[in-house]
Amino acid sequence: MAPLKEGDKAPYFEGINQDGKKITLEDFKGKKLILYFYPKDNTSGCTAEACSLNDGYSSLTEKGFEVVGVSPDSASSHLKFITKYNLAFNLIADTEKKILETYGVWAEKKLYGRTYMGVVRTTFVIDENGIIEKVITKVNTKDHAKQILEQLKIK
Repeated sequence: MAPLKEGDKAPYFEGINQDGKKITLEDFKGKKLILYFYPKDNTSGCTAEACSLNDGYSSLTEKGFEVVGVSPDSASSHLKFITKYNLAFNLIADTEKKILETYGVWAEKKLYGRTYMGVVRTTFVIDENGIIEKVITKVNTKDHAKQILEQLKIK
């Protein structure tokens, strides 16, 4: 499958959030969505990214964005992560990696010469019509909310 790019229709997804509630792409029809994929709850980079998005959450929502994170962690892991850092947005538990694969972010990675499958940290900004407006692959975990707004040229 070819990698998703700006201008593509966002693939449909559905998953379970930290409260066991189903979330789908259709839930965001008519809204702008920041759909970000990250490797693991409670790791340094993923915590920095989630906290950056949380710190910038009011700025993002004022500009019409919803934020949803996706990782292969369980719903209970997400609930603990949200509670620990008081996150204001939903996290989808993609334990079967269906959404990760659909969005092309479950891929072969290398670390210290070892090859393994993992999540490629990526953010998709999806417009009100379900079209991918921006794909961010070089994520600034410490300042991600600001990075998104700057890349979209939103003040």
